[in-house]
Amino acid sequence: MPATSSKRRHLIALAAGLPAIALAGCGFKLRGPQPLPFATIHVGVDPTTSFGASLRRQILTSGTTEVVEDRAVADARLEILRNVRGREILSLSGAGKVREYQLQQTITFRVVDRSGRELLPATMVSARREYNFDDSQVIAKQQEEALLYNDMESDLLQQMIRRLAAISA
Repeated sequence: MPATSSKRRHLIALAAGLPAIALAGCGFKLRGPQPLPFATIHVGVDPTTSFGASLRRQILTSGTTEVVEDRAVADARLEILRNVRGREILSLSGAGKVREYQLQQTITFRVVDRSGRELLPATMVSARREYNFDDSQVIAKQQEEALLYNDMESDLLQQMIRRLAAISA
């Protein structure tokens, strides 16, 4: 009996190790901080807003780039050209009341170097979320909408950081 138990343990270890070997062999790695191709960057967003603070924090976690307040000394300038939120009605009930909304947020930005040359032309990133609406729970639905906007903003920040990391300086 001990010989079959030993074989079983080897088979289990082999079965558990094969997915790890396959993932390592294909080049898979967990997404970590994205190194940015410039040492300093000026972010053209108010740092006191949640969006501005989150964007600065994301850039700082890259570990390679420092956010500076003086545009003249920055290697690159991130300019937010447009940041628009919207809400559309998706469906109505038989009584004509709103049943579903779709939230959307679009950010258009560009990156220029110290001399004004575009490193990344105007680029648009967007996110959409849908939610069911119940007018008997207006306060809860307002809070849900705020949470969805925060989630979209986080998603858009990640998209922006990936685009910044892809710039070839």
